[in-house]
Amino acid sequence: MTATRGLRVLLWHVHGSWTDSFVRGPHRCLLPTVEGGGEWGRGRCGRDWRSAVEVPVTEIRESQPDVVILQRPQELDLVEQWLGRRPGKDIPAVYVEHNVPRADPVSARHPMADRPDIPIVHVTHFNDLMWDNGRAPTRVIDHGIVDPGDHYTGELPHGVALINEPTRRARVTGSDLLPMFAEAGPIDLYGIGAREFDTRQRGTHPVHGIDDLPHHRLHPEMARRRVYLHTARWTSLGLSLLEAMHLGMPVVSLAATEAPMAVPAEAGAVSTDISVLVRAFHELLHEPDLAVLAGKAAREYALTRYGLDRFLRDWSALLDEVVR
Repeated sequence: MTATRGLRVLLWHVHGSWTDSFVRGPHRCLLPTVEGGGEWGRGRCGRDWRSAVEVPVTEIRESQPDVVILQRPQELDLVEQWLGRRPGKDIPAVYVEHNVPRADPVSARHPMADRPDIPIVHVTHFNDLMWDNGRAPTRVIDHGIVDPGDHYTGELPHGVALINEPTRRARVTGSDLLPMFAEAGPIDLYGIGAREFDTRQRGTHPVHGIDDLPHHRLHPEMARRRVYLHTARWTSLGLSLLEAMHLGMPVVSLAATEAPMAVPAEAGAVSTDISVLVRAFHELLHEPDLAVLAGKAAREYALTRYGLDRFLRDWSALLDEVVR
């Protein structure tokens, strides 16, 4: 079936990287704004998205969206309040689940579990597996990201990690493991709060907390480092990992959540054994030719599985199905 083009899609700017990919599709994206901004009406947040228009809440009803993409349970009531239409009943709707279950990884029931009229779209198969989705139909649409290009040089024999709030979220993000990797070589850390990361606990080499940089500055800096480290214990799938692979970087990753499906063995190393990962990190740091080959494998896999065109095709097909 040919996908419907030119739909008017109501959605909120919740996850910037995911939205940045979605708005590059063929549809007109309507992003609500409310006076004072805030989580329910931040619009584009200054992003230059040509296919996305900011719509004041007072004009949402007149904008006549064809379908709504929900990402938070509270949006159900907001849509009904603002549009006078009930999601899943009076207007087609899907719910995107970006996250793994938080409180109870095995038994957590999804907020949409009792809504058979609203499909849950999981961004990873792991999410689909772990959530109790109840009666709701589910679909998995893998991430797709804008290709930053093959910029890998690996000229600096350092590892690089991207972790937000590495001190507060040490166990979840695995930043507590960085000193173990630093036994094999220096590590440069980027992200929110990176400069405050406590580097007094360190291995033979330093863990250098640098800064939180915008993508146009961050990607070239990542690509200069030889190895990307992905240490998250519990996350859906960090898009920085996929960006690193697109850049052509070799990856050393914990085999947690979706990572074993996202990182093929030839792209570096994936394991739950930290000693195995530290050895692989050391080898890639000191064998630049091996690192280049692993990075090429990472990029090839990422372009195939997490490419933007595939992502947009999958979403257009789903929206066509829901609207029809």
